Amino acid sequence: MGSELIYRGHDEAQPTADVYSPKPPKPWISFSRPIRYILREQRLLFVLLGIAIATVFFTLLPSSSVHRHSRYEPISDNSLSYFPQQTTSAMRYYEPERIAFGSIGKVPLGLKRKGIRVVVTGGAGFVGSHLVDRLLGRGDSVIVVDNFFTGRKENVMHHFNNPRFELIRHDVVEPLLLEVDQIYHLACPASPVHYKHNPIKTIKTNVVGTLNMLGLAKRVGARFLLTSTSEVYGDPLQHPQVETYWGNVNPIGVRSCYDEGKRTAETLAMDYHRGASVEVRIARIFNTYGPRMCIDDGRVVSNFVAQALRKEPLTVYGDGKQTRSFQYVSDLVEGLMRLMEGEHVGPFNLGNPGEFTMLELAQVVQETIDPNAKIEFKQNTPDDPHKRKPDIAKAKELLGWEPKVSLRKGLPLMVSDFQQRIFGDHKEGSTTTEATVSKS
Repeated sequence: MGSELIYRGHDEAQPTADVYSPKPPKPWISFSRPIRYILREQRLLFVLLGIAIATVFFTLLPSSSVHRHSRYEPISDNSLSYFPQQTTSAMRYYEPERIAFGSIGKVPLGLKRKGIRVVVTGGAGFVGSHLVDRLLGRGDSVIVVDNFFTGRKENVMHHFNNPRFELIRHDVVEPLLLEVDQIYHLACPASPVHYKHNPIKTIKTNVVGTLNMLGLAKRVGARFLLTSTSEVYGDPLQHPQVETYWGNVNPIGVRSCYDEGKRTAETLAMDYHRGASVEVRIARIFNTYGPRMCIDDGRVVSNFVAQALRKEPLTVYGDGKQTRSFQYVSDLVEGLMRLMEGEHVGPFNLGNPGEFTMLELAQVVQETIDPNAKIEFKQNTPDDPHKRKPDIAKAKELLGWEPKVSLRKGLPLMVSDFQQRIFGDHKEGSTTTEATVSKS
């Protein structure tokens, strides 16, 4: 049976299939239809109301949620006070857009400004631990990186409960990934006893370690400060030593692992500065003393103090006429922070221009500890510089820095710390003595 289609519509005549009939026009093609659509049922009123609300919202919203300024504005002398109450000054060096996201942009709502993040390599050492005290005191977050070859946990234990303090056991010869704003690179054994113990490791720390930390500074856009040394001048033929003096160094001597290592570290820092636009600062540190020094590290001040306390003869090498200058650790820390936060690359001599012969130093130690202490002469060590005195005119002019603590004022504070450690009466008194000297 055949099937057929039955039309069940109205009875009107339907157009034949062969007659062309175009589709009705789309509503949005006609110009009048959108207008009629908007005007129908008060839709125009809601459109205008939405525009008004948006206009009011964007008018009242601030154009920028963060006042943009340089991360490294010049600072006042007051913000570098030795005491920790200056916690707001650190805010002035913080660029939250860059720190939080690695690129320039607005800070999302809810994020507040905070102190900058600083890494201190060798931060558990003598100088590093005092620097950590200052940085935490002004409100920064500090990450200490140390392999504890010469550093000691006891130097930073008083910060273990501080939420802004972190301690990482790590050797800078191996790469390290961190997000920080400033890098103080202090990692390297600094006394002859320690750096001669493993000279290959010493020069690797100076070269490979510095390369790793400069690479970190380049990746995260951090400012990098290298603590170089007066040893880059070797046995100087110019006296006092200015920063433009190229030095007189024995490149194959027993001290060259340290001397030439630091000279190479300075070269690397300047190459990264010129070639990769890394912000670097270079400090050439002269003899420094104070609480937390290693007791038997072979340096002359710690040697004399420990020997006098133990009732041993004071050992003078050579004829005792070689000269050195001695700065207290708080003066050095002040200089390092001024250099980091200033706008000058350096290098800068950071030392006390007061010059003492070894015999004069021994006499000061006798007066301070034991007038009856004897002096014993021994053969001098190879490549020992005959004269060492910094010219600090550049630091005075460009950093506004000069040492404040004389040897006769600073030495008793170091003696008090050594007494506690040598005779077992360890009361963590070094922080107190540091605060005391800042008042003098």
